Amino acid sequence: MSSSLEVIAAKVTAGERLTETDAQDLVATSDIISLGVLAEEARHNRHGDRVTFLRVAHVTLAHAAGGGPFPASAGEVRLDGVPESIDQAAAAVRALVARAPRVPIAAFSLGELDDLARRAGSSLDVCLARLKDVGLERIAEASLDAQSSFEHLIDSAARVGIGVGRVVFEHAQDDWLDRIQCLVRVQDATQAVRILSPLPCRLNPAAPTTGYEDLKRVAIARLLAGNVSTIQVDWALYGPKLAQVALTFGADDIDNVLAADDSTLGARRTPLAEVRRNIQAAALVPVERNGRWQLLKSL
Repeated sequence: MSSSLEVIAAKVTAGERLTETDAQDLVATSDIISLGVLAEEARHNRHGDRVTFLRVAHVTLAHAAGGGPFPASAGEVRLDGVPESIDQAAAAVRALVARAPRVPIAAFSLGELDDLARRAGSSLDVCLARLKDVGLERIAEASLDAQSSFEHLIDSAARVGIGVGRVVFEHAQDDWLDRIQCLVRVQDATQAVRILSPLPCRLNPAAPTTGYEDLKRVAIARLLAGNVSTIQVDWALYGPKLAQVALTFGADDIDNVLAADDSTLGARRTPLAEVRRNIQAAALVPVERNGRWQLLKSL
């Protein structure tokens, strides 16, 4: 381990916040094993051996009002798509609440709702208040891609009293480190963020990231965002193998596990069995949660 990583290791053990110089040293290191050890220590200090996971049922705007019941195993119903108007957004949420009155519902992106409010000549606060009135508990995500408006978006959600499911990166920009540091500053001021999902949620087939880059980014996010409780990996997007290894590089929550109990490949290959098996294979304890962060099941 290099001398710079030894200094960072001492800070992690002491629970100290890392500096901008520390951040640059983390990005510059090629010692990914030591980096993973540091991130795992930071994760363990906060969460012990527990890893949470969330089973999600997705529904599109076009199907919000139709269709049958959602899987009983769903810990969250997530409404996908970009509404054309505040009326459409509110109607879709109202329909989902009627179909799944006991299941937490998350919908939309804060940035997209902000754009929608501007086009309607309204404010984001008014838009969010209307969605809250029809039963929306939390916005699905807030993107760090729009760094200049990120604080405004989080402040609006906090004022209205509507939750934000997670903070995400939409794309794999080169300035992702600056964006994490922006999140840390906003979190200091608001304490409104619980989850950071540091891997891009929109993949570019022409310029895919590597597993090395992905794991390094997860580890650095855990080490730098010390005021954010949870570092998350998307199971459906990044797959069981990377999600499993990410748990040893600082991640502590797995999002987007399929809600349906599909047993066509056998009991050991159901989504629930597979996610539990992968967490246990990393010597960690799987605990299911719902969108309200109520813990549902363990082993």
